[in-house]
Amino acid sequence: MTKQNLRVAGIGLAMVTGLALTACSGGSTPNPGETGAASEGTTTAEITFWDPYPQHQSGSDWDNVVKACAPEGSTITRSSAPQTDLFNQLTTAVKEGNAPDVVLLDNPMMPEAALSSLLATAEQAGIDTTGIDENLLGPGIVDGVTYGVPMGSNALGLYYNADILEAAGVDPASITSWDALNSAIEQVVATGSKGITFSGIAGEEGVFQFQPWFWGAGADLSALDSPEAISAGQLVSDWIGNGYAPKSALTDNQSASWDLFLTGEYGFAENGSWFAAAAAANEGFEVGMVPIPGKDSGLAPVPTGGEFAVAPLQSKDASDHYANASAVIGCLIGGENAMQTSETLGYLSAKPDVRAEQVAANDQWTPWAPIVEGAQGRTTELGADYPAVSAQLSEALQGALNAAGDAAGVEDAFRTAAGS
Repeated sequence: MTKQNLRVAGIGLAMVTGLALTACSGGSTPNPGETGAASEGTTTAEITFWDPYPQHQSGSDWDNVVKACAPEGSTITRSSAPQTDLFNQLTTAVKEGNAPDVVLLDNPMMPEAALSSLLATAEQAGIDTTGIDENLLGPGIVDGVTYGVPMGSNALGLYYNADILEAAGVDPASITSWDALNSAIEQVVATGSKGITFSGIAGEEGVFQFQPWFWGAGADLSALDSPEAISAGQLVSDWIGNGYAPKSALTDNQSASWDLFLTGEYGFAENGSWFAAAAAANEGFEVGMVPIPGKDSGLAPVPTGGEFAVAPLQSKDASDHYANASAVIGCLIGGENAMQTSETLGYLSAKPDVRAEQVAANDQWTPWAPIVEGAQGRTTELGADYPAVSAQLSEALQGALNAAGDAAGVEDAFRTAAGS
């Protein structure tokens, strides 16, 4: 089949080409002083940079973006590891006094990292947080203190197979509530197609995908057994019970869920903006995207995605390490490089002015921008208590999906997980 154009602006991820990568000059600053602040140090010849992107190997676009931000006279040594491994390695490195200069941490890890004394404050490290959207900066604020800056944000949306929806007589613009979505799914299934894919896998990944429905119902992370929370569990449980979603949603991660959608058998898929490029390039059918609806109307808040750039706490030569961090992070998210960084990572910038540039350069970002602007930090409300609550919510979700639409089973799953 011929390649189809992507419908509904919002799932493009075209790389912005032709933008020069401008190396940042750290310049000379005073010799290290008593406070260990970045302003008292100088950038050093060797700068270490850790990130959670092992898929971006040496010589990749991302690798080049990072290394181009080495201050004059410096080189950056970059290494990568999966998120959990990276956090564990950082914990060990700080304890042993050989922490890297810059680390990119998944935003839900920020409160634990800060309260475990793994991070310098943004002020101490000289990391500029001006111009960052408050909702995206939120996960990095712990007990009123700011640690690091978001590299940008990805988001969740509701992708759809435009060919299937057209055959079923569904107008995607009409999907502005749960009832409207369920009605659309019913129409899709009635024409012989399948309904919706999503990831309900145990752990944070499944919780991440469930939170738009949870928050869209008006539920709160401090009350997992509320009627609103249970109604969100009932929604996704009914999808499995009615045969609208595959039973494999219990164990599907987001990539597996996306692969099911790409078979062309499903009308809808809840998934992330990081699949936008694949959606745009899909040759089998036309793909569109609409925001995830709230229960009764409007856009459901989605959890902020993406990493924070932080300066690990240093036990020696602290001001020089922080000068390194300040120079490199400032280069990546500021000035001429800000848009290049966001596009390379597939994120919308955390800065409104840069985000507007992205939308102007590629109108496929247009519907994703309000989703990011209305996103909520997963840890903003609970801080370091979030991981425990997330584990409870994961337990509730798994129980609800196993209940396959049974209302008593869904309610019991949420009440049991909440300890009520």
